[in-house]
Amino acid sequence: MSLFEGKTVMITGGTGSFGRAVLDRFLRTDIGQIRVLSRDEKKQDDMRHAYQAAMPEAANKLHFVLGDVRDAACVRSAMRGVDYVFHAAALKQVPSCEFYPLEAVKTNVLGTENVLSAAVEEGVSGVVCLSTDKAVYPVNAMGMSKALMEKVALAKSRTLRGGTRILCARYGNVLCTRGSVIPLWIEQLKRGQPLTLTDPDMTRFIMTLEEAVALVLYALQHGENGDLLVQKASACTVGTLARAVCSLFGNGSSRTEVIGVRHGEKLSETLLTAAEMAAAVDMGNYFRVPCDRRDLNYELCRDMGTAQATTDYHSGGVPLLDERALRDKLLSLPYIRRALDGMGRGAR
Repeated sequence: MSLFEGKTVMITGGTGSFGRAVLDRFLRTDIGQIRVLSRDEKKQDDMRHAYQAAMPEAANKLHFVLGDVRDAACVRSAMRGVDYVFHAAALKQVPSCEFYPLEAVKTNVLGTENVLSAAVEEGVSGVVCLSTDKAVYPVNAMGMSKALMEKVALAKSRTLRGGTRILCARYGNVLCTRGSVIPLWIEQLKRGQPLTLTDPDMTRFIMTLEEAVALVLYALQHGENGDLLVQKASACTVGTLARAVCSLFGNGSSRTEVIGVRHGEKLSETLLTAAEMAAAVDMGNYFRVPCDRRDLNYELCRDMGTAQATTDYHSGGVPLLDERALRDKLLSLPYIRRALDGMGRGAR
């Protein structure tokens, strides 16, 4: 018997790359229903037809709800009968959030409060809020709004005694998702254009969609209320990643063009602060950071423990993948294999 046998799972922002990965993994299992809440009717219609064609025997488990996490009444209505929530709805593009920060707050912060309040009211068993390394030491509006999202989730978890578990899963860049850099680079190579790089020495944590889904499932299975879960992720430089993509999709004349760091970008990303690392529990492939459950009566606290901050867990401080390792990781992705087949190259 699986965790989701006969259960209803709702994915907010479920027409995105993460939602599709969840559907691909679970639609053919003993899950009861997967409910997709999103505001884009075109993407919902495309997804509905795609899964009716690809999985006709399981497509009846897929239920679409048109709405926005900014609308509290809509979220409450969509939440009825739900057992677990994967909260993926967010504004995620760093440059656009820089120019429209209030929109990021409305979706990433206030939308999260709507989701969590509705989940608690409806007695949902568990909610996992998807966060990002950009929420750590944030320097851009997207990261700041995600940091506040985490604080909203943790604050809500402190008020609960039993019932709904609220967890956060924080991860780095997910390869080949919509709006990410690799699909852009592949299109540039197809058109014979140079690959545009912000900074070749910039480092980033990277993971696959399957790893992102696995992190969320691990959080549900092993996390306690208020926990933050992080995968021990791989990292690389942007320049090495570009060379790996060129080796797969380019030709001998493929070149790169450095365009400079965009609004609000950092040269490296951090998944856990030094203080979080000091409190983290090593779970093998993951870190679990328990919620700090002290209240506002700090003056009553005498025994604060002896844990000392060590160092941040950041993308410049872990072993970096070389070009060959990145090629192997890319070739494991269905998106990359389909793109190579479309160019008549097959797996190289």
